[in-house]
Amino acid sequence: MTISKKTIVVPCDFTEVSQYAIDLAVRLSRILNTDYTLVHIVDEGSMFSSEASKIQEVEKATQRLQELSDQTFEKYEERPKFIARLGHLYETINTISDELDARLVIMGIHEFKGIQRFTGSRALKVMAGSKIPFIMVSGPYQYRKDNDIVFPIDHKLETKEKLIWANYMSKNFGSRIVILTATHSDELLKKRTIGNLNFARKYLTEKGVEFEVHYAEKGKNFAEETIRFAKEINTNLILIMITKEINLQDFLLGAEEQKIIFNDARISVMCVNPRTDLTKSGGFN
Repeated sequence: MTISKKTIVVPCDFTEVSQYAIDLAVRLSRILNTDYTLVHIVDEGSMFSSEASKIQEVEKATQRLQELSDQTFEKYEERPKFIARLGHLYETINTISDELDARLVIMGIHEFKGIQRFTGSRALKVMAGSKIPFIMVSGPYQYRKDNDIVFPIDHKLETKEKLIWANYMSKNFGSRIVILTATHSDELLKKRTIGNLNFARKYLTEKGVEFEVHYAEKGKNFAEETIRFAKEINTNLILIMITKEINLQDFLLGAEEQKIIFNDARISVMCVNPRTDLTKSGGFN
């Protein structure tokens, strides 16, 4: 009996950023011993398209995915699977990921501006409901001599959940975890942040993960400081948590995670969803 491999889901809109995501999926699949599946979602919510035309769009997308699969085989000598389906982009990606028991999603993203702030907030809400991480890619993979991962730590309880994935990435990719710690003037937030940092030190030390600690400048926006720091150390990846609840202010101004995901340095961002089971049980002990 043949046991199927785990897979990486790669949403494709047939643009350049989709190719960036495919290129990264190829690299990661070889390290993780997975395959990867190209996915295109035809929006079923359009009021201006008949059911027949939507079905035709799925057929066209299937043909384009076949061509893309052939091109990927020519480039990498690996032929990805592919799926075209009617649905709503992020919700259907989650559904397909569950069906395939995927390990993660690698998704190309475009420049973030204007009305995209609203869809970006919606994307965060959907990612927060995902069982697996999303890696958001906006530029081509760049080789770095030091395979560091920037790991922001603030006062939030969910910060601790990222440690599982920090350990995973370190073990599989030989990455050093570079912690950037928020600096608060508020005593309660400072206490919680220090508690998270101490927990992270203990956890990473016990797991044998190489790490170092840096501190953000006091009074500066932490998301902006995270991007600045990631650029400064020339990293390939930032590891963040997704906000559980997106409020009105986030819709109008953009959640902090949005600022990091859609960064001008085009650094890839791994987005880990909060686990409600840990929160209900009182979190980490």
